[in-house]
Amino acid sequence: MTDTVPETDPFLEIGRKLFAGEADFKWAANSLQNLPPMGPIEIAFAGRSNVGKSSLVNALTGRNTLARTSHTPGRTQQLNFFDIGGRFQLVDMPGYGYAAVEKEKVQAWTKLIHDYLRGRASLARVYVLIDARHGIKPVDENVLETLDKAAVSYQIVLTKADELKKGEIEKCLADTAQKIAKRAAAYPVIVPTSSRTTAGISELRAHIARLLDERGQG
Repeated sequence: MTDTVPETDPFLEIGRKLFAGEADFKWAANSLQNLPPMGPIEIAFAGRSNVGKSSLVNALTGRNTLARTSHTPGRTQQLNFFDIGGRFQLVDMPGYGYAAVEKEKVQAWTKLIHDYLRGRASLARVYVLIDARHGIKPVDENVLETLDKAAVSYQIVLTKADELKKGEIEKCLADTAQKIAKRAAAYPVIVPTSSRTTAGISELRAHIARLLDERGQG
């Protein structure tokens, strides 16, 4: 399933302006005990290690260094909260799955991710990033199960879409749509993106602007 013009078109300019303002680091948490107090709406970005999450966050905000990027999986080791123009908090989550660190650390991050996703009342939506070259893997399915059980809205964002040919990206979109079709908390529109070419970034900003509008934060 691909996006339709009426879905986000009215929010393209609103989304651009939303991310054109200030974006400031606010808080880092490595356990549930030191999460920031709940306040503004939170929108989280989750994905496997090395899926390109930090690059996507930087592309969204138009800043090269807001989120820490690395060729080494597992560099984001905590929940990082960023204030976006006083409108909402963007949460950059640790990559789940493989990371080139001790197994115990990976287990601790994975528990933190699932605990946060299950129990945060101010969490409005999770954008689950999937590498377009590989599609949804079992480790992704575990996160989707957590979100379904917690009734937390989530939307699939395909990363690195520029590395696929047109036919390949269409197949990935169809396969992904089929895998989330019966998932209770899945938002049905899948957004293919590329942090390198910025393809899909405007559409993703528009989806976030639309979500804020629906939540009365527009």
